[in-house]
Amino acid sequence: MKAYAVFQGGGVKAIGFVGAITKFEQMGYKWEKLAGTSAGAIIASLLAVGYTSKELKNIMSTLDYTSFLDKNRLQSLPIIGKVLGVVAQKGLYQGKYIETWIDELLKAKGKTKFKDVSKNGVSNLKIIASDITKKSILILPDDLIKYGIDPMEFEIAKAVRMSTSIPFYFKPEKLRYRDKYSFIVDGGILSNFPVWIFDVTGVPKLPTFGFKFQKVSKSCSEKERNDFLCFVMDLVESVIDNYDETYLTDKDRVRTISIPTADVKTTDFDIKRDKSLRLFDLGYESAERFLNEWDFREYIRCYVQKKVSI
Repeated sequence: MKAYAVFQGGGVKAIGFVGAITKFEQMGYKWEKLAGTSAGAIIASLLAVGYTSKELKNIMSTLDYTSFLDKNRLQSLPIIGKVLGVVAQKGLYQGKYIETWIDELLKAKGKTKFKDVSKNGVSNLKIIASDITKKSILILPDDLIKYGIDPMEFEIAKAVRMSTSIPFYFKPEKLRYRDKYSFIVDGGILSNFPVWIFDVTGVPKLPTFGFKFQKVSKSCSEKERNDFLCFVMDLVESVIDNYDETYLTDKDRVRTISIPTADVKTTDFDIKRDKSLRLFDLGYESAERFLNEWDFREYIRCYVQKKVSI
C-alpha cells in the first residue's frame, strides 16, 4: 500500500515518529511522498533516501542530542557567551553539526541532493522552513526557483539544517541568491505541521497521513526555572506548538496520528535512552490504534466527496 507522510516538528521527540512508521511498515505501507518540518524534516529525508524504520530506530535511539549544541569561540565564552551568541550570532548554538550529521547519513545511501529523490524533475521530498527576511514560508526545494537557485542541485542536508534552525537557539542559515540574502529559520514558525502539502482538488489517489505530537503539559518556567534559555524555549514552543493546532480541521485530525510526549520537550537535548525508547513505544501504540480504525474509502466519503458535492 502506498501513501504520503507528513511529519510535524518535534525536536528530540522525533523517535516517536519512528515508532509510528514501524507499525505502518509492518502493515505493508510504503511512502510515495514525504514532507516534514524541523525534526520531522530529518525523519522525512532519511525515509526518502531509503532508510527503514529499523535503521532509524537504531540511529535515533543511540543519538547523543547534545552533539547538536555546537558552539564557536564567541558562544563558548564563560558567562557572557550566551548573550554574545544571541546578539552577534543570532543564536546560542551554531547548528552546523546537524547538517554534517544528516549529510553523512545521506551519503551512506548515495543520495544527497533533491534530484536524487525526484521523479521527472519533481521532488518526492518537501522540507518546510521559514524565510524571515521575506516573511514567508519556504517549501524546499520547490520555492528555490524564486531565488534563482536550481532546486534539483540543492543539498538535502542544507535544507534540513534550515528547517531545524530553532530561532535564538540555533544560528539562522543565510541563503544567498543573486546579490541578496535571506535569513532562514525553523519551518515550525510558519507551519509546524504541513499536513496540507500533498492535498489536491477532488479525490486523492493515495492517503496522506500526518504524524504529530500532543502538546507538552508543562512549560519550562512552570518547573521553577527563570533563566534566559528557559524563556527562549517557552517562547519558541508557544509559537510552534499552537499555530497549526489552532487551524487543524476535522478533515486533518482524522488522518493524523497524535503521539503522547511523555512530557519530553522539543529542546530536551539531554534526553536519556530509556525515555527515547518510551517515545518509540508511544508512537508505535498510537499508530496501532489509528490503523485499527482507519478506512480510506470512508475518509473520502465523509471529508472529500461531501465537500465536492456541496
